[in-house]
Amino acid sequence: MDARQSRAARTLFVVAVVAYGLDRITKIWAEATLPGSPIDVVPGVLTLRFTTNSGGAFSIGQSAPWFFVGVSAVVVVIILATSFRHTRRIVGAGLGLVLGGALGNLTDRAFRDEGFRGRVVDFIDLHVWPIFNLADAAIVIGAIVLAWVGTRERPGERKEQPEPTAAPR
Repeated sequence: MDARQSRAARTLFVVAVVAYGLDRITKIWAEATLPGSPIDVVPGVLTLRFTTNSGGAFSIGQSAPWFFVGVSAVVVVIILATSFRHTRRIVGAGLGLVLGGALGNLTDRAFRDEGFRGRVVDFIDLHVWPIFNLADAAIVIGAIVLAWVGTRERPGERKEQPEPTAAPR
């Protein structure tokens, strides 16, 4: 592993730990503070409101929470298995956000309620979107970062230039 791979892997793990830690802390706080007492941070725009969700985004798949446990576990394994292959820190940061978010929601599903059929804690209500948590936000932001990086030219690489064609005679 070269120095660039090491820096990218270190970035991945630091970002994952921070994302996971913030998700866990905020969910513990939300579960202890918000049930029955939502907080209007900006009335009509942002409310902190405790709820749980056994499904995925938009509460899809509520009857199969085990599916989301499996998907989260696969995502975690793939990211960990490929974590030392990347050389760009921005890729490490994007993967770290996805990893931290996936671990946060996997922890909820595996260790809350009845275990491996559990529900995630959601508490951020923007009134125009389904209620979500920091793990969800980390996953979405990480995916956006990775998509953006995928559309960008890598440093030191030139885009293919079309071969000049001979002028018609």
